[in-house]
Amino acid sequence: MKIKKNLSLFISLLTFSLLTFSSACSERNETVSCFPNAAISAQLNLSLPSYNALQNVGGWIYVNEVGAGTRGLIVVRITSGFKVYDRNAPHICPDAETTLEVKNGTSVHCPKDNAEWILITGQPTAVANVSPKTYGYSFDSSSNVLSIYN
Repeated sequence: MKIKKNLSLFISLLTFSLLTFSSACSERNETVSCFPNAAISAQLNLSLPSYNALQNVGGWIYVNEVGAGTRGLIVVRITSGFKVYDRNAPHICPDAETTLEVKNGTSVHCPKDNAEWILITGQPTAVANVSPKTYGYSFDSSSNVLSIYN
């Protein structure tokens, strides 16, 4: 009887530990529960003049086309590739004043509560404690096409 009780306790602790470990090691991309879910699927031909800003590290653009979510995207060129942010504020429910904007070419800003993040990294610097939602991408250097997806 004592062995069954110990075995049950061991299995419970093992399960709890594995769940904690797997969630702690996964990529964190937290948002509020009311964050809109939308299909993201956009292709940008970076050879076009409208995407010239993405030729240099630190350059950024807004993407407001079909497949760019409910409020659009912010795409930033970083040293190792790109960062693609959703323009919905990740820390508060959406309303007319929660569309993220690039400020001074160095930060992402929420006009509703003045939350800010570093443009290149997405790290929060004021008000919010979560980074903007990011999306995956692939870049084909031979065709100069950036494909964004979720």
